[in-house]
Amino acid sequence: MEIPRDGEHDGTSDPQTDNPEIPVGQDGHDSSEGRGSQESGAFAQPTVGDVLVAVEELWPESLAEDWDAVGMVLGRPSRTVQRILFAVDPTHEVIDEALEWGADLLVTHHPLLLKPVNSVAGTSFKGEAVHRLIESGCALVTAHTNGDSAVGGVSDVLADAFGLRDTVPLVPAANGLPEEGIGRVGNLPEVMKLGDFAELVFSIMPAVAGGVRVSGDPQGLVHRVAVCGGAGDSLFDAVRAQHADVYVTADLRHHPASEAREAAVNGRPYLIDVSHFGSEWLWLTPAASALENVLTDQGFEVEIRVSSRNTDPWDFVLTPG
Repeated sequence: MEIPRDGEHDGTSDPQTDNPEIPVGQDGHDSSEGRGSQESGAFAQPTVGDVLVAVEELWPESLAEDWDAVGMVLGRPSRTVQRILFAVDPTHEVIDEALEWGADLLVTHHPLLLKPVNSVAGTSFKGEAVHRLIESGCALVTAHTNGDSAVGGVSDVLADAFGLRDTVPLVPAANGLPEEGIGRVGNLPEVMKLGDFAELVFSIMPAVAGGVRVSGDPQGLVHRVAVCGGAGDSLFDAVRAQHADVYVTADLRHHPASEAREAAVNGRPYLIDVSHFGSEWLWLTPAASALENVLTDQGFEVEIRVSSRNTDPWDFVLTPG
């Protein structure tokens, strides 16, 4: 399934011309074509271990939260890599896409095995995913909260997409540079009405069933904006401490959102709740390009693509009227 932009729900858009250009590398072809070859002669194909070194340079594991599970999930470090697919979630649909394309490595933002397991038997959906990847020779690497915190990570991409300036982390990284950490807060180039800013957010996010939810006066003025890709309702104290006018994040639950409204000063911070998948999907193309650049600088040549699968879990929504 192609991922349309928000605002293209009327069925008249052409996915070939209206959708964002998702692929970073070349178009897909038969998985056996060109495998193990080196057309240019100037570059070598990396191993999974070589790619892991580049991943560590971009998204250091030291930036991951203590509870997180990042890095190589499965695969052999010595295996040669020709094709890499980036995706938000390691779902069966994404794995289908990776294996049909002949990917040697799947890089996902969300972990497949975040919680400990005592079996990867093929009778469970996670076990089946593990077996399919191993049997097809496709390694799996996760860059989760380290991908959030790093410079150029998920929240930086969100802040850049919204045009924020002078950004700083909402929560600085314990083991990183001053500019690294969870979330970002910065200033818009000029003051906007909340309604106009919400429309900007809506236009940037990929289209999902849940759309974009907003809490606040549409005519209220906003200048200072806090963002956090993924679920960010644990950061309200930091948002208030930074005097943000509006907070853009995902998965806002009823009680934290309600309490934030009750504790608001002059209605602020306003809240904009976006898709968890959508907020992190924006990072994939810059991340894929960054990895390709690092590998090229190291003398390697690979094909890298971004998954075209929409892995937001919701299919449709009902609203009044």
